[in-house]
Amino acid sequence: MGVVHCCFTFHSLKLAALPYFSKTLTCRLTPYHPRPLFPLLVRSLSASPVQTAVTDDNKAVKPQWKAAIDFKWIRDNKESVAVNIKNRNSIANLELVLELYEKLLNVQKEVEKLRAERNAVANKMKGKLEPSERQKLIEEGKNLKEELVTLEEDLLKLTDELQQEAQSIPNITHPDVPSGGEDSSTVRKMVGKPAEFSFAVKDHVQLGRELDLFDFDAAAEVSGSKFYYLKNEAVMLEMGLVNWAVSEAMKRGFTPLTTPEIVRSSVVEKCGFQPRGTNTQVYSIENSDQCLIGTAEIPVGGIHMDSILSESSLPLKYVAFSHCFRTEAGAAGAATRGLYRVHQFSKVEMFILCQPDESDSYHKELIEIEEELFSSLGLHFKTLDMATEDLGAPAYRKFDVEAWMPGLGRYGEISSASNCTDYQSRRLGIRYRPESSSSSSPKKGKNAAPTQFVHTLNATACAVPRMIICLLENFQQEDGSVIIPEPLRPFMGGLQIIKPKHLQN
Repeated sequence: MGVVHCCFTFHSLKLAALPYFSKTLTCRLTPYHPRPLFPLLVRSLSASPVQTAVTDDNKAVKPQWKAAIDFKWIRDNKESVAVNIKNRNSIANLELVLELYEKLLNVQKEVEKLRAERNAVANKMKGKLEPSERQKLIEEGKNLKEELVTLEEDLLKLTDELQQEAQSIPNITHPDVPSGGEDSSTVRKMVGKPAEFSFAVKDHVQLGRELDLFDFDAAAEVSGSKFYYLKNEAVMLEMGLVNWAVSEAMKRGFTPLTTPEIVRSSVVEKCGFQPRGTNTQVYSIENSDQCLIGTAEIPVGGIHMDSILSESSLPLKYVAFSHCFRTEAGAAGAATRGLYRVHQFSKVEMFILCQPDESDSYHKELIEIEEELFSSLGLHFKTLDMATEDLGAPAYRKFDVEAWMPGLGRYGEISSASNCTDYQSRRLGIRYRPESSSSSSPKKGKNAAPTQFVHTLNATACAVPRMIICLLENFQQEDGSVIIPEPLRPFMGGLQIIKPKHLQN
């Protein structure tokens, strides 16, 4: 796969921003709309609809950082980039990006020309000159300096405009990704069969009420809608799920982390999410440059920001526990009932940094880990290869896992695994230096091998609320009790069944 030297990988461009959410904390939290970040044009892009970052007064926000975008690659591959943008249903304006790039090149040439003329004048003034000749050169130098100042200001302005527009372009897309909307996604694997019941099934909301596991009403009074209290065995279930997922990932070579849950908005942007905008999913803290995270992918992605890793240290595999906060702007209806779509939840996230030629195999490894975890719990689910319009801007390819939820009467997403190639690393500045295979001692200085951007991947090991939905609804019994799957029991003090209160004696 080729590499576009930009902020992301590029096969088809489209930058997608993940919405975040904002309300009021001690500081007022304002909605953080996903903002298009220009893909690391590294020939492997992925995308979902992208929007321009805006403030509340609808004025464009100037990027606070520069992405390593390969504009020349974009220009040379204009047709494929345009197709990628279209397939991802992106609003990126490729023609404007290319127009700004040409203007930038022309201004750069003028700047270089004037700098050369200014240096020539300076060199002439070092020798012996007649006073009139010296004065003439002084005036010429002054004029050149003034012209240069004006042009350099134009150059900075063009650079900012180009960055802003380019950040709307999504990552390129894996050639095997199906084109179209969510309905065009293809089934990669089907595991198990829907549970059969000889009695009327209940959804998790009713089960939770009868087993005294949740309190949505009190949470609504305290925090607002889409918040909840977990109670009694549900608390043990959350802790058990988290410890089980972390433990299973550690067995597979992942290093455990807990992460900050407030990060700088620039880090959110560099990971491909938009902290500002009308439909953001990001909670942004007013009067600061900080946001609440919507996934541990963001702080884990930032842990090696602006660093050069050794080749021998790769791959780096992390499994991170965090709380996540999302505005869930626009979410409504029965599909969001109960725990399915909430503003705050616990999640265990896997994250890998690797060499570019290994990211496809690690993507396969991540989805296989997810499938093993959910199979071990006895869940019925399907794995989907998500279509182009359902990819986020950073994703080159994404697999989703949808589990059967009998109480809700449908499949619901419980996990995903994404290969973001170098889309994020080009924004975050994460490189590695290849080691020479022909020499035992690594070369240094000018002789050192050029650095390359790592590839990043992420996958959900356990999103707690939706796993609770699956477990309650799939393992409910006719007497109202719920069986705990065997792999979770050691993490729940040996608890095997959640019984209604009247059956506990």
